Amino acid sequence: MRNSKGIVACTALLFVLCAGFAYGESNGKKVKVSGLITGRDGEDLTLKNTKDQSSVVVELTDSTKVQTPKGLGLRKAEQSVTALIPGLKIQVDGMGSDSHVVAKTITFSNNDLLLAETIQAGLSPTQAQQAVNKANIAANAQGVSANKEGVAANAVQTASNKEQISANQEQIGANQQDIAATTQRFSELSEYDTKGTANLLFDTGSAKLSTQDQTSLTQLAQSAINQKGYIIQVKGFADSTGTAAMNQQLSMDRAQAVVAYLLQNCSVPLRHIVAPGAMGIADPSAPNETAAGRAQNRRVEVKVLVNRGVAGGA
Repeated sequence: MRNSKGIVACTALLFVLCAGFAYGESNGKKVKVSGLITGRDGEDLTLKNTKDQSSVVVELTDSTKVQTPKGLGLRKAEQSVTALIPGLKIQVDGMGSDSHVVAKTITFSNNDLLLAETIQAGLSPTQAQQAVNKANIAANAQGVSANKEGVAANAVQTASNKEQISANQEQIGANQQDIAATTQRFSELSEYDTKGTANLLFDTGSAKLSTQDQTSLTQLAQSAINQKGYIIQVKGFADSTGTAAMNQQLSMDRAQAVVAYLLQNCSVPLRHIVAPGAMGIADPSAPNETAAGRAQNRRVEVKVLVNRGVAGGA
């Protein structure tokens, strides 16, 4: 009797395991797909398949690994899901179908991330180069004026300055074309409706959130959670005080302070926040020539975004 009961129990257990395996097999297959992120809606990414240009929904979970190659070997460096922004080329390994994949690992290169972040952060490197070129033109103009004291020397120096001015103007034109091209590329990736905004102001040289700003962020996060497929975009800015490098870092510190508050105090999942943008002194909201204007430029802009496709179907 004991042996018979044991055989029955083992048979039942084997049946349950087989049924589980069969269900797992029928519920999906191993999928590996590469493509460009064209949209992000909270838990999901929309991917344009490099192979056949089809659209693939990539589902993120708490166990999804995000990584970049490390060195020349097979080692990988772990990354945050906030890096998964529109414009980033990725490779996805997971389970599912050709049109819907539950991601186990997502891999991308640092170079592709840099390109996507440049687009996401408002093209501040190109704008910074424009500022440098304009400064060079101004310096050249001063050099032309100073050279009027010597006739022969002035003629040579003036010609040199004119050539440099011409070269700088050509570079500015090229930069403007780059801005237009990359802006168009980013706008074509996905279209979002803004469902909520917050404009947070900071003291000079500070990245500390005020009590009022904390309240505004809390209210914005509460409204965001009620939106289907929401993402939160964070962009940090600085005024013109200090060096360009210092302002770039300060704008990033401010943006990261906002992200940290959303994660730690508002219970916003990390996968609902796109990588914060450090804008430096680009795109000022007010003139930097006045104290009031500079105060308006020491800011972080926070937006709750929902893809129009999701909003339309809701």
